Amino acid sequence: MKVLVLGGDGFCGWPTSLHLSDAGHDVIVVDNLSRREIDLELEVDSLTPIRPMGERIRVWKALTGKEIGFVHLDLAEEYDRFEALLRDLRPDAIVHFGEQRAAPYSMRSSIAKRYTVDNNVRGTHNVLTAIVSSGLDIALVHLGTMGVYGYGWSGSAPIPEGYLTVNVPTPDGEIEREILHPANPGSVYHLTKTLDQLLFAFYAANDQLRITDLHQGIVWGTQTPQTALDERLINRFDYDGDYGTVLNRFLMQAAIGHPLTVHGTGGQTRAFIHIRDTVRCVEIALDNPPQSGEKVKVFNQVTETYRVRDLAELISKMTGATIANLPNPRREAVENDLIVSRDKFLALGLDPVYLSEGLLEEARDIALKYADRADVTKIIARSVWRKGMETSPDLMEG
Repeated sequence: MKVLVLGGDGFCGWPTSLHLSDAGHDVIVVDNLSRREIDLELEVDSLTPIRPMGERIRVWKALTGKEIGFVHLDLAEEYDRFEALLRDLRPDAIVHFGEQRAAPYSMRSSIAKRYTVDNNVRGTHNVLTAIVSSGLDIALVHLGTMGVYGYGWSGSAPIPEGYLTVNVPTPDGEIEREILHPANPGSVYHLTKTLDQLLFAFYAANDQLRITDLHQGIVWGTQTPQTALDERLINRFDYDGDYGTVLNRFLMQAAIGHPLTVHGTGGQTRAFIHIRDTVRCVEIALDNPPQSGEKVKVFNQVTETYRVRDLAELISKMTGATIANLPNPRREAVENDLIVSRDKFLALGLDPVYLSEGLLEEARDIALKYADRADVTKIIARSVWRKGMETSPDLMEG
């Protein structure tokens, strides 16, 4: 099928583009390269060396004979160009990664908050309205987040995949209804993903768009079989306080002899998935779209859950790194449980990669190999969720 990958230059988008191209799909990347611009803003690079987009595409063709198209376009700002692109290319499907993806960055400043909302919500709505205006039957797969549900809201009850069955009391007795699981976003970034799911529900009901929303956990790992073919195809490895996910940050810190930075008690429980499973899940979603008129399909894209302190202890035992507890810059529960239903992808054939299988490979082949590229001044998280923490000496250490 012909697939547009929006945000196809990013951490999840690039390996997904290669995976789909390798599987025989006609892939066109649409990206404004904003993630590269944010690197310049934050004055920090990926731990792995990222080549220009044109070079990435040329190397892929030279190695495999397969072509990936590229269109430099801003979804939030260039609606007319995007709608014309749909009419011209007539894709069968769209994979939507084209959003600012970091919760800490979204809380960094008023400028970052406004940018995240403007970019993410306008971009997503432009995609939906362009599909409607084009008149084409395009299946949309969107990368959402487990953070839409919040953490700790449901206690010991498993978080269902998108929808919750409730009993509504009425004068004539209770009526059973299925609703979107109540949202509890913990950052401006998560708030935009919450708004996304409401947009999807409306357009699926009103315009019969076929939409799948993937509520994904924290992605760990760097390489897929395709990105590992040549260093010029290598995927991002972000380790800084704004974009580095917790496990990748721990691996990099251990590689350079820096203490593992655990915020608060480390009792926060998070859901995780390897990047190799991310690309496979997207492919499964493309192969199993909803029918026209169906409600939005929601998959919990999760492999396993860990408490942050347990992850730190795991890496510490593996590498000998020490652990440092710092104040938590986020507004969140000190401790939370997280039980997640994830039956749909397993039923469709996903064979997950677990931490126990891939962690040593990641530490050896990525974190240690590129440790000399790390900037230790960028390790400590500096984006805070509330006023008054900016001056904390422990938080600002580094």
